[in-house]
Amino acid sequence: MSHNSDDVLLLFWTLKLASSQITVRSQCLHNLKPANLKMTSRRNPLTAASLLILMIRVFRGNTLTCLPAEYQTGNECCPMCPAGNRVKTDCTEFRSTSCLPCIEGTFMNHPTGLKQCFHCTNCDAGSGLKMRSSCTATSDRVCEPLEGFFCIDTRENNCVAARKHTRCQPGQYISQKGTASKDTVCSGCRNGTFSDGTFTSCQPHTQCESENLQLIKPGTAASDAECRERNSLNVTVIVIGVVVPFLVIGFVVVLFLVWKRRKRRAALKRNGSPPTETNDHGEEAETTETLKTEGGET
Repeated sequence: MSHNSDDVLLLFWTLKLASSQITVRSQCLHNLKPANLKMTSRRNPLTAASLLILMIRVFRGNTLTCLPAEYQTGNECCPMCPAGNRVKTDCTEFRSTSCLPCIEGTFMNHPTGLKQCFHCTNCDAGSGLKMRSSCTATSDRVCEPLEGFFCIDTRENNCVAARKHTRCQPGQYISQKGTASKDTVCSGCRNGTFSDGTFTSCQPHTQCESENLQLIKPGTAASDAECRERNSLNVTVIVIGVVVPFLVIGFVVVLFLVWKRRKRRAALKRNGSPPTETNDHGEEAETTETLKTEGGET
């Protein structure tokens, strides 16, 4: 369009210059000799031819307008190839446009005068994308974000780049869950509540005192309070302090009785006396033979 404007402007100034030259020449025409007049007449056809060529160029460029279903190549308007095809050879005045179908991995989604089809979009998992619909000869492959990702670059209803959802930190909760088009929104917990980053709302700290428990560790924005049974340590100490001494004393008494019994038996054997037995009350009982001997003596 700019070239045509320049040509029109050039034509205007050429015509103006030519008209001024004609005016000057007409004024001086009577003073010219026959030889000069002859030379001038020879130059006029050249100027007229130049003007004619320039006018043809300007008006031809302005009038060449192709139809919506045509494309311009040089000074010709050729029929476009249908969607799913590309131009093999341009038309001439003797033949129409020659087309070829798009090969696998390429497409053309509208009538075209191009000689190459478009390459199908690649849904790269490394970029957080997966395929939503496959590529055909007349439509591009459509991609969408993977689970846990959201689209950051969309072109003609097709996601070409995605990013992983933001992960809320401990002390934050998920105020708005991420979608395929929006990132996760995190918010901080207020005093007296906590979240490990996966909660959709902050939870209140456990009140140990209200549950008759003893507080071990106060709660923070990222963790709950830690509690335990009240006086559990004292009960354990008391149990250990009472039971263990009784067990030790009982064990010592048993060892003492065993030792004493063995010592008595050893003494009786040395003296030649029959051994005595100890009854349940710890008293020594004489054997039957000793009782019989004592009865015979009496």
